[in-house]
Amino acid sequence: MRTLGGLRGQGVEQGAQRQGSLPPYKPPTSATEMGHQMAEREPVTELGAFSSDDAVATEWAQARADLRNAELYWLSTVRPDGRPHVTPLLGVWLDGALYFCTGTAERKAANLAQNPHCVLTTGRNILDGLDLVVEGAAAGVSDEAELRQVADTFESKYGPRFTAPEGTWFGLGDSIRGGDVLVYRVAPSTAFGFGKGEHFSQTRWRFS
Repeated sequence: MRTLGGLRGQGVEQGAQRQGSLPPYKPPTSATEMGHQMAEREPVTELGAFSSDDAVATEWAQARADLRNAELYWLSTVRPDGRPHVTPLLGVWLDGALYFCTGTAERKAANLAQNPHCVLTTGRNILDGLDLVVEGAAAGVSDEAELRQVADTFESKYGPRFTAPEGTWFGLGDSIRGGDVLVYRVAPSTAFGFGKGEHFSQTRWRFS
């Protein structure tokens, strides 16, 4: 079984070549799930001063959809000696927070044990589209019901890569349910969106 730590094993690029790129993620739409989505905090939206003259702020609904649909995220943490550490990983957006998991021996786990403050980023490495930055504190998840929901969401989002025997991360969903890996929840304290293309915008969403 492979963890998501640093995308070890067959990695995202190799997995994509074998299994094809993922379709846009469609979250569950049961009454319970809809209730959770409605309960998510709505931030204060502000357009930054470095935006184009004719730019408008990006709506949080669009940013949230992009966070939910993103296949890859970059996690930035701080080592105990103060040096930064960045690693790519998979994740899911669920009930107003980003979730990811890692092994107990991973560098990011050691970093978060000393300092839970972190940054998650995702977007496109071209001058078009929307880049997103989420700041928050990583909280460990141990509640069995929450772990089951996180595992179900990972499997629904990443499909055969999690559920097929030949999938890169086959069996990881059961490891999440069983508490065999570390699972973290990052609820945004502040998020930023950098719109690119015809107009360039810098949007900040404040949650507190």
